[in-house]
Amino acid sequence: MALRNFMDKIKPTFSEGGKLSFLASTFDAFDTFLFVPNTTTVKGAHIRDCNDMKRTMIMVVLALMPAMLFGMYNIGYQHSLSIGVTQGVWADFWFGFLKVLPIIVVSYVVGLGIEFGFAQSRGHEVNEGFLVTGLLIPMIMPVDIPLWMVAVATAFAVIFGKEVFGGTGMNVFNPALVARAFIFFAYTPSISGEKVWVAGLTAANGKGIVDGFSGATALEHLAQPGATDMGFSPMDAFLGFIPGCVGETSTLAILIGAVILLGAGIASWRTMVSVFVGGLAMGYLFELTGVIAYPAWWHLIIGGFAFGAVFMATDPVTSAQTNTGKYIVGFMTGAIAVLIRVVNPAYPEGMMLAILFMNAFAPLVDYFVVEANIKRRNNRVKLVK
Repeated sequence: MALRNFMDKIKPTFSEGGKLSFLASTFDAFDTFLFVPNTTTVKGAHIRDCNDMKRTMIMVVLALMPAMLFGMYNIGYQHSLSIGVTQGVWADFWFGFLKVLPIIVVSYVVGLGIEFGFAQSRGHEVNEGFLVTGLLIPMIMPVDIPLWMVAVATAFAVIFGKEVFGGTGMNVFNPALVARAFIFFAYTPSISGEKVWVAGLTAANGKGIVDGFSGATALEHLAQPGATDMGFSPMDAFLGFIPGCVGETSTLAILIGAVILLGAGIASWRTMVSVFVGGLAMGYLFELTGVIAYPAWWHLIIGGFAFGAVFMATDPVTSAQTNTGKYIVGFMTGAIAVLIRVVNPAYPEGMMLAILFMNAFAPLVDYFVVEANIKRRNNRVKLVK
């Protein structure tokens, strides 16, 4: 293959003793991204497989594509609704694509730039984790988020959310959610729901907007005291034809991604299912006690609940490692998300805080699960004796 031959030809330049040896980590990152590494283990028990970490990350990116592509279309669709025109599917998609592309570019340029810098300074290989994080960050942002905020939040997430812990695989918190949390606490109005999440529609720019179009999200409607209507039909909410963050609106597209992840054996169904069960349980508790006047299951199809359950809570690094722990952490994540949504009307979306909170407690949950298993086994030994 011509590309393989070209990479082999320039490799000595980046190897030890070459003119650009100081860029060895950068070259290795591109080489292993394009081709499976030809290195193998020589001792110890290891699984030999062509699916390395980069290939796994690419599968996650593919799973994100349905939600991403629909999100781009929905951005254009919501814009068309706001001005009362019908532009067509491709025109709406192109409009959304041009709005989202700069966010993706900023996320990858800033994040990968920092990743490459840390790898070069340490003389390590470039970690693969940002292949996914770089796409997750734009997908959990409003389309009208200022690009400089995305850049600052991405830098904060990579440096303080991952690199200070040792890089990919060592971080305690999900880096993409760290970026969102940074914007939420530093620039609250831009991501809390106070501003309308429709491209070209802001409180200061309402000219040309058709009557009756508010652009408010479903969560904003339900956050009102005594709310019984989310402002959209449940079917529109499930399909994704509602305002919201780029990749979070379509539960259907997210579930397609879930099937890809589960089919590839990448995500844990235990965590995924438990998040939905926990959210339903807490929602029905509020419904039965009269705290809310709308169906509890609506929480599962609006906001970032489904996206968080499928792509965030199942992060193998920051979630629980034991099977029992996955059930516990997943259930608590869903329950806490709905609890925050209902109890704190000032912050309609609770999924981000719920996942970050359980990221912190996941190691503790695993610890008690392991200790309980050890205790049970010791008791069995005593009974045998």
